[in-house]
Amino acid sequence: MSDTPCPACQSHRTVPIYSLDAIPVQSCILLDTEEEARSFPRRPLHLELCKSCGFVFNALFELEMVDYASTTEESQHFSGTFNRFAQTLVQDIAARERLDGRLVLEIGCGKGDFLKELVATTGSRGLGVDPGFIPDRLPGTDDREIRFQREYFDPANIAERPDYVVCRHTLEHIPEVGPFMSDVSAVLDGRRDVGIFFETPDVARVLDEGAFWDIYYEHCSYFTLGSHARLFRQAGLGVQKTDLAYEGQYIIQYAQPGDTPALAQEDDLEELHALAETFPEKVAQVRRHWHDFVADRHRDGRRVAIWGGGSKGVSFLTTDGLGDMVANVVDVNPHKQGKYLPGAGLRVSAPDELREAPPDTVIVMNPVYVEEIRADLAAMDLHPELVAV
Repeated sequence: MSDTPCPACQSHRTVPIYSLDAIPVQSCILLDTEEEARSFPRRPLHLELCKSCGFVFNALFELEMVDYASTTEESQHFSGTFNRFAQTLVQDIAARERLDGRLVLEIGCGKGDFLKELVATTGSRGLGVDPGFIPDRLPGTDDREIRFQREYFDPANIAERPDYVVCRHTLEHIPEVGPFMSDVSAVLDGRRDVGIFFETPDVARVLDEGAFWDIYYEHCSYFTLGSHARLFRQAGLGVQKTDLAYEGQYIIQYAQPGDTPALAQEDDLEELHALAETFPEKVAQVRRHWHDFVADRHRDGRRVAIWGGGSKGVSFLTTDGLGDMVANVVDVNPHKQGKYLPGAGLRVSAPDELREAPPDTVIVMNPVYVEEIRADLAAMDLHPELVAV
């Protein structure tokens, strides 16, 4: 057992499960030159599992190394596949809650795309809070009332109590998850009729698949369905529904202040302990596979491209130093194009640039997008070997 207390439940029953000596401290940051990208700061990662509550965390995380107010680009809304998924979430919230004229608070709203869609669909009023919000990125809001505060979430800075709280892909970036959930409870100001929706990556899949590309510095906190629910209940928030979505990659959880009966999906500690025990061998095997896969094609003179210039791509390239064997990194997000990936130093290109030097192999950083990417390649009359991590 480790001396490190669990940030979620304060138990000392924590055990190490994975370590890396040095990885880029940010993976969605936009860098202007190869030199700047290759010299970007790195820090070690040391994941530990709390055997009491199932929370997984980076015990060596340094919050001061990550600046979310800097020029970052995390948006996935340039993908039709992702947009369709986001719209299903909006429709689900709209079906569960009557939000017309009511205030929706989104904590960690990113560039505001999801909140804009939710406000337009439900007739609600929106307040988005995120230090990385860029006003110029979000044009008109269909005459609906929507406001943004470009700052880190602090309940003291929320002037009007919300009627609904949304938090997507933010909790995994929070090191002190217990106090954060206390802040979420505090912003409700004692109200019991406020709905809550959270979306967070599922670490059980990462452990099961040995998915090292889904482990990176900004993600200092990792959850399963059970540990996610336990954190909520500890903060006085009753879980109403919890499930996996996006081909099992994301935890989707609905909650409300108060107590609710435990759900069957929350009973996962025994399974999680087993996954953690086999993870070191599994991830070593998967890392060897992908190193050899890229190295063999590079040795044979084949051009390898990575499709996905976000966090997964950075982790895939830097964990085992694959960057020098990859010819291209492609991303559909125009704000990433022309910029350089931290650590790897590779320039992100638009898909059209593949016409100039067609790849022999394209590695897709998320299997959800394979068919969308296959269609994009076919539209350019390109038919490379297409594989997904």
